[in-house]
Amino acid sequence: MTDLQIATRQVESASAIDSGLLESLIHAHRQDRIPRYARLWKYYRNPDVRTSSGRVVAAQADGLPARLRMPAGDPGYRGASAPEIVLENDIAWRIHTMVDFMFGKPIRIVSEAEDERLRSKIEEALERVWELSGGVSLLQDAALLAHVYGHVDLMLRIGETGSYPVIEIIEPARGIPVSDSFDYRRFTSYIVHFERELAQIDRDVRTSFRLFGAMLGGRKREHVTEIVTRDVVEQRRDGKVVARWRNELGFVPVVHIQNQSQPFRYEGISEVEQLIGLQDELNTRLSDRASRVTMQSFKMYLAKGIEGFDKVPVGPGQVWSTDNEHAEIVAFGGDASSPSEDKHIEDVREAMDKVSAVPPVAGGVVRAKIGNLSSANALRVTLLGLLSKTARKRVVYGRGISEMSQMVLASLDTAGVLRTSERDRSVRVVWRDPLPDDIREQEIEARTKQSLGVSDEQIQSELGYADADPGVQ
Repeated sequence: MTDLQIATRQVESASAIDSGLLESLIHAHRQDRIPRYARLWKYYRNPDVRTSSGRVVAAQADGLPARLRMPAGDPGYRGASAPEIVLENDIAWRIHTMVDFMFGKPIRIVSEAEDERLRSKIEEALERVWELSGGVSLLQDAALLAHVYGHVDLMLRIGETGSYPVIEIIEPARGIPVSDSFDYRRFTSYIVHFERELAQIDRDVRTSFRLFGAMLGGRKREHVTEIVTRDVVEQRRDGKVVARWRNELGFVPVVHIQNQSQPFRYEGISEVEQLIGLQDELNTRLSDRASRVTMQSFKMYLAKGIEGFDKVPVGPGQVWSTDNEHAEIVAFGGDASSPSEDKHIEDVREAMDKVSAVPPVAGGVVRAKIGNLSSANALRVTLLGLLSKTARKRVVYGRGISEMSQMVLASLDTAGVLRTSERDRSVRVVWRDPLPDDIREQEIEARTKQSLGVSDEQIQSELGYADADPGVQ
């Protein structure tokens, strides 16, 4: 009897997802969600893509009007040369700035257990698990995906008995939730589905390539599906079950984090989606301005009644003569200002600032004086919208981090590594100020709290200090 047959017998009475439902969920995910996710990532990353005509352009060029996307030589294009295309990705730097404000500084996870010794052990264990999983880098990657797609999921992976679990990011393009019929916020099961390349050659593939004189096929690919329920975990390869084991935790070890809360919806609000229209408008106007500048930056001449004008270059000291009394040379072109065009581009940029709540100064671009206030107060006033938005997000991100930490403690208790009760697993997340630290203000604030009776441990945690701080702490 094989190991798979033994494992299957051990969980044959456990509940599993219906095959028809599984196929339906995967099909709907491919048809509805993946194209939307691909579009959001395209506008964030703006990678180079090759068009059907062989032209290589940035991905955001798809949002330009047809008159700009149409290449020279196309039957519908009437210009003498390809139109100027200028793409300025104003989405990416805003996303990066938001992530920096969220997780630019390490956070601290504090246990609320009553026993001081147990509290210290819990914090040490959580710090180790988060650090082994990637620490601050893991949180930054999760926040980036959530800002682009609108949400992200974290899954707890259980290793061998006695080992520490690992937290893994599940990209929305791979994760398929199966929500409870009565509460969309709870999972009855969770599906991870993706396609991957193998270290094998598929000789049946028609698009083969020549390597060292031999004709070989493309790399073989397979579909990987993992189904996690409260009772059982099942892995499939190309639809065939290859492993199945009992879920000792008794719950689906997945935490869902929305970027911005969206009532009664599983998906959160994407930062990219609400900027796509404005990004297309900005790219269109920048491309139009580039074409106008190209046409107006050079003097052009119209010669009437002068023979050989087209054969002699225009330059200093050049003389043309003719007996035609109606001959003339008319100069036109030259760079000219277009105030309405510049104003429109500026208005589009300001609209993107309002929608994203990320002004240029947040990215280090200072166009004017900040004001007569002190530097910290001036920054807070200027960045009020971004700070408020970050504070709202920290509520949902903090809840997700707390829930995952509680799952980690539950798994350690089940494995016998660290015994805790459900009451002992309560934790809270301590965030640091996203703005640059002002040592003088921190000292005054710390002394004030100390005079009010706040414990030294509490003050240190609020300042982000601990005995050791490798990554998340």
